Amino acid sequence: MKPHGLSLALSSGDPLWFGIVLLTLAALIGWGVAFSTLRRLRYVRGCLTAQQEVMQNNRDEELPELPIDGFPGAVLLLDTLGALIQANREAVSQFGDSIGAILRHPAARGALSAALRAEAHAPEGTPPVCSTTFTLDVPIKRTMFLALRHIPSSKRLNDRILVVLTDRSEAHALDRMRIDFVTHASHELRTPLASLSGFIDALRNGGASTDDAVRQQFLDVMAQQSARMKRLIDRLLYLSRVQAHEHQKPQNVVEVSDLMALVLDEVAPRFEGEGYALNFDIEDDLFIHADEDELVQVMLNLIENALRYGKHDDKTLTVTLLARRAIEQDDRWPTEGGVVLSVKDDGRGMEAHHLPRLAERFYRVVNAEQAKRAQGSGLGLSIVRHIIDRHQGRMHMASAPNQGTSCLVWLPPSVGDVGADRVSCSVGSASAEDGELAEV
Repeated sequence: MKPHGLSLALSSGDPLWFGIVLLTLAALIGWGVAFSTLRRLRYVRGCLTAQQEVMQNNRDEELPELPIDGFPGAVLLLDTLGALIQANREAVSQFGDSIGAILRHPAARGALSAALRAEAHAPEGTPPVCSTTFTLDVPIKRTMFLALRHIPSSKRLNDRILVVLTDRSEAHALDRMRIDFVTHASHELRTPLASLSGFIDALRNGGASTDDAVRQQFLDVMAQQSARMKRLIDRLLYLSRVQAHEHQKPQNVVEVSDLMALVLDEVAPRFEGEGYALNFDIEDDLFIHADEDELVQVMLNLIENALRYGKHDDKTLTVTLLARRAIEQDDRWPTEGGVVLSVKDDGRGMEAHHLPRLAERFYRVVNAEQAKRAQGSGLGLSIVRHIIDRHQGRMHMASAPNQGTSCLVWLPPSVGDVGADRVSCSVGSASAEDGELAEV
């Protein structure tokens, strides 16, 4: 054994007591070194504890909580390490448990560091604002905008960071929709334009040598493509007109039975052939504030969608039109009362994941069988949604594969909506039953 700083070399001639003295001396020296080290560690720990207490006392004395609850927005107060000190009521209401995830995001941490660094180079009394935008994936996907400003104090340890949170998810979604709209509109117009250009070149290059039958075929296709472009442009213009006065609620009082009579006059010829049947069940003396032409367009679009996308090749497609008073205590509608118009079919249906996107411009549900048929413009339900919004109504859709699709339109009631006479009828081979209609 070799104690620290001492080397022992005992020979056989040394007396025993001399060895015992040396060993005792070495043990005393070792214990002295250990005791000195322990005292040094206790001293350092005491200094750190005292420093932490001073820092906490400085925080409590010099910077009490700031009155951020009065801010008209979500506001946080952080320390220089990014730890949350305060959150106003608006921030807690909007973001709740997501505040921690927002502050831990790398972009938020980078903006915090930038705010602290930039303060050193700013003119006195004007700390700069550092901002960042990022997408938060958990707990829900949302686009966040953070604006941070350094609030210096007389002591660096008491500095604060003021953070303003803004949820820009809706604005980001609108930007995406605008980009998608331009992309889809360009694509929809490019296809018929390419066909027209190709046939024009073929006719020009062929000249008088082009066979009359081929020439007529080319001209027929060109007429179809030009008509397709016209329909698309007309739809876009109609959608723009609807959006232009979407904020103006209609003031005319319309009786629902008169409105449905106009719809039936338009669509009845479509159901006279084989493979289609139309049922309707319309309560009388229902009144709403409405633009009659626009609501006729809503019903025609819904019926056209049922005919276009619901038909099975080997099965009769039955479409049911319903107009009735809304049942009481229906959670789907904002208030009690009102009128419900619905279009239901027993056709192909669709998967549930399509339903939230059906009202987007140019969104279409296309499968292998439907791809063989002529497709619509993808603007019909978008027009329907904007018209219903103008009427301060609501739309609810339900569907399942091979079980059909139902679309319900709720409209607020109007004075004079009394009485409950009913008109029921059917066109085609199917019959209307009250039990079936109650499920729409």
